[in-house]
Amino acid sequence: MSFTKVLIANRGEIACRVIRTAKQLGYRTVAVYSDADANAPHTRLADEAVHIGPSTVSASYLNPQAILDACARSGADAVHPGYGFMSENEDFATACAENGVVFIGPPPKAIYDMGSKRNAKIMMIKAGVPCVPGYEGENQDENFLAAEARKIGVPVMIKASAGGGGRGMRCVTHEDELLAAIRTARSEAQNAFGSGELILEKAVINPRHVELQVFADQHGNCLYLGERDCSIQRRHQKVVEEAPCPVMTPELRQRMGEAAVAAAKAVNYVGAGTVEFLLDASGEFYFLEMNTRLQVEHPVTELITGLDLVAWQLKIAAGEKLPITQDQVQLNGHAIEVRLYAEDPSHNYLPQTGPILSWQPATGAQVRIDDGVRTGGEVSPFYDPMIAKVIAWGSTRTEAARVLARAVEDSVLLGLNNNKAYLSQLLRHPAFIAGDTHTGFLAQHDADLTTVRPYVATAFDFALAGLLTGLESTPAHRLQTAFLPGKVMHLAIGEQKQIVQVSAPVHGDVWQIVAGENTFAISVLETAGTKLCYAVDGHRRSLDYVCAEGAVYFDAGNGQLIARDDTHAPPKTADAASQNQINAPMDGLLVKVFAEVGDTVTAGQTLMLLEAMKIEHPLKAPCSGVVREIHVSEKMQLKKRQVMLVIAPE
Repeated sequence: MSFTKVLIANRGEIACRVIRTAKQLGYRTVAVYSDADANAPHTRLADEAVHIGPSTVSASYLNPQAILDACARSGADAVHPGYGFMSENEDFATACAENGVVFIGPPPKAIYDMGSKRNAKIMMIKAGVPCVPGYEGENQDENFLAAEARKIGVPVMIKASAGGGGRGMRCVTHEDELLAAIRTARSEAQNAFGSGELILEKAVINPRHVELQVFADQHGNCLYLGERDCSIQRRHQKVVEEAPCPVMTPELRQRMGEAAVAAAKAVNYVGAGTVEFLLDASGEFYFLEMNTRLQVEHPVTELITGLDLVAWQLKIAAGEKLPITQDQVQLNGHAIEVRLYAEDPSHNYLPQTGPILSWQPATGAQVRIDDGVRTGGEVSPFYDPMIAKVIAWGSTRTEAARVLARAVEDSVLLGLNNNKAYLSQLLRHPAFIAGDTHTGFLAQHDADLTTVRPYVATAFDFALAGLLTGLESTPAHRLQTAFLPGKVMHLAIGEQKQIVQVSAPVHGDVWQIVAGENTFAISVLETAGTKLCYAVDGHRRSLDYVCAEGAVYFDAGNGQLIARDDTHAPPKTADAASQNQINAPMDGLLVKVFAEVGDTVTAGQTLMLLEAMKIEHPLKAPCSGVVREIHVSEKMQLKKRQVMLVIAPE
C-alpha cells in the first residue's frame, strides 16, 4: 500500500531517528507532541507538528484517538509508532487500518499473538522453537500455580503473561516463598498491564540475553540480521547492548537465526521484529519473548550490517520485497550501545528532572549519537529519562568498547545528575572487556563499581569549584588591571562542605587557591563558551562547566559535580525537620498513600508510592513515630522537594 506522509506517533530520540530516514526517502513527516514537548527537537525536525494533548502519556502519546485525529488533521496516511507507547497495541494497529492509515509495523494478529507470554510460548512450542520448561496453562489458581512451581523446581521464575520490563516478575529460590511471590507478582501485573495472568518457567541462572533481529515482507520472505547481546541488565532493563554476541559461533548463529525465523513465520509476521532468547553456558538457548517492533538497540545492528532498518520498515510497509536474501547478509566488525540517562546511580538510580544546562554530544567517525534533547531543554517527570543512546563501531570488540568509553566521557551533559561516569566505568571494567557478560553481571561486580556510591569530592575538586566561581564573579577588566585580595567562599559539593580561598592573579594567569589545608596554583589558559583549559604544575587539562542559580556544574572527567556557593546563604533550619518528613524526591504523580494521620509507623516502612518516568518509587518513613501531617493526596501531581508527610518521632 502506498503512502506519502508519515506521522511519527512517538517522541524523543526515536521520533527524530524515524523522521530523518523518512525525509531521506522522500516522505513528508508529521510529529505529534504533548504540552510538555511543545518545544522538543522532534517537533522542529518534522515538516509539521500536531498537538495531541496534556503531558500525561494516557492523555497524549497513549491516546489512540488523539493520534488518529492528528493523522486526519495533517493528512498523514501512515503511522510509524517507534517503540513503546502504541507500538505493540493491536487495537491501535486495527484502528489505523479502519481509518485508511498504514500502520508501519506487523499485522494486529501478530502483535496479539506475541503480546501474551502464555499464548506466545504455546505457539512457539508448536512451531518447534526451544522454550524454557515451565507452566503456561489456563489454570491460574494460586495454589495450583504453587504446586506447578514445585514440580518445575526452584529456582523458578514467576512472570506476568501480559507485559515486560521486569514488572510482575519474581525469581523464587525457596519453596516457602512461592505463594507470597505469586500474589505480589499478580498484583503488580494487574496494576501494570490490566491482567494478572502468570506463567512459570525454570530459572536459567546467569544466562546471556541474546536476541535475533528478524525482518519479514508481505510476500512471505523472512530473514535474520544477526544477533545482539543485551545481557548486562539492571532490574530487567538493558544497560549495554552489542552486536555480535561475544561467544557466538557461525553454527550457533544459524540455529538461533532459523529458530527466530520460525517464530516469526508462526505468526505470519511482517516488518521488523526481535526474537529474544536465553543462552546458557552449554550453548543451549530458549525462547523468551518476541518484541513486535523496532528495538531501542537497533543501531548496533545497523552499524555491523550497514543497513538502515527504519528504511526497511518503510519499504516493507509500502509493499516492497526484502532488498536482500539471507545469504547476502554480512556482519562487519563490532558495535556497542549504552543509554545515557538522567538518573543518579549513587542514589539507587533515582530519575532526575529539570533543565539541561549543556548538552554537547561527542563526535567521531566511529561514533553515533541518537538523541532527542537540546541545551536549554528540560527533562520532565512524564516520560522515560533517557537523554541519548551513545553507540560506537570498531573493527574488533575491544576497539568498539574503547571508542565508546571515550565517546561517553567526551559527551557533555550538565544540569542533571546522570549515569555518564557509571557507563564509562562499566565499559572499562576488565570483565566487560573480556566479554564475560551475563544477566548477573552487575550484581557480580557491584563492589567494583564505585560510581554506584556517593562520590567523595577531593580538595582539588573544591579548588576547581572555587576557581570557576571566582571566574564567574570577577569582571574580566579587573583581572587585567588590579590585584584582587583573596576571596573566602563556603562551597558545598553534595553533602561535603569546604572553605575555599581564591586569589585572582596580579599579573599573568595563575590563580592561588586554598582548599582546606591544600594550596593550588592553577593557570587559566583559555575559556571558550562552556570549556575551561587550565594547567597545574605544567599539566594541561580541560573541563566543561556552566554556572547557574548560585551553583557551578562542572565535569573534569569523573562525571558531573555540582558545587553550591553557600557563602551568603542564610543558616539552614530545615535539616532537623527533614529527618522526620518525606519530601518528593522528584516531580511525579502520587499513586498511593499507605498511611493516615495518627498511624504509628517504623523507620523504613513504605508510606507512599510516587510514579515518575514510568517507574513507581516507594517512599519510606525516615524515622519511627506517629504520622502527624499529610499534605498530599492520591492522584496529585507533585513538585520536587514538596513536603508530603510529617512524622512525630518516637
